[in-house]
Amino acid sequence: MDVKGCKAIVTGGASGLGEACVRNLVGLGGKAAILDFDATKGEKLAAELGSNVIYANTDVTGEESVQAAIKKAMDAFGAINVVINCAGVGDPGKVLSKKGPMALSYFNRVVQINLVGTFNVIRLAVEQMVKNTGNKDGEKGVIINTASAAAFDGQIGQPAYSASKAGVVGMTLPIARECAEYGIRVMTIAPGLFNTPMLAQLPEAAREALGKTVPFPKRLGDPMEYAKMAQHIIENPMLNGEVIRLDGAIRMAAK
Repeated sequence: MDVKGCKAIVTGGASGLGEACVRNLVGLGGKAAILDFDATKGEKLAAELGSNVIYANTDVTGEESVQAAIKKAMDAFGAINVVINCAGVGDPGKVLSKKGPMALSYFNRVVQINLVGTFNVIRLAVEQMVKNTGNKDGEKGVIINTASAAAFDGQIGQPAYSASKAGVVGMTLPIARECAEYGIRVMTIAPGLFNTPMLAQLPEAAREALGKTVPFPKRLGDPMEYAKMAQHIIENPMLNGEVIRLDGAIRMAAK
């Protein structure tokens, strides 16, 4: 699929990995709908990037919210052929802390946003993408999800986050197998340590120390490197049903 002229929805598109994807796609001639709950950042980014970008205030866990956002994108662009799921939370929490067992509501919240929210967007987007006219290969669309290195190397304090991201990994192949019948490819990227708002809360010294734990290159990943991987997935039709670790060969320690 040619990125130029693509019509994408990007969840979590107002900041971090999602923002980088929006900027990259639009810079290459595509159109993008930012689906994000942060109206201030979303509207500001849409205004900055111009007429090829719209913003839709979205709760990825809500059926009506995502339906409304997809309708807004469809009305603006006429179709959707790329979905990039970047919305997520990474709040840490131990099974047992000094305050007692982890609240079940906390675990549910992380799984709802990261896993159920991703599936919610996929299912409602596929409903529209199947209506597209296929290219010479019959391809009608591409879906790119975001997992994490924590899906494989979860650290102490990450049971909810690791479980949610492992779920994204686990559903990639079965959804890709089903969507193959519709001419839609499904891929997942599992980033390692990236310089996103999630890590921006740490002191500079702490972020530098984390970067040095990456085998090579010894630094945090740049969100645009994630965006470039997403671009390659869109452009390479043989990438389907797979999870790509984008992590500089890091394997996370226990803590």
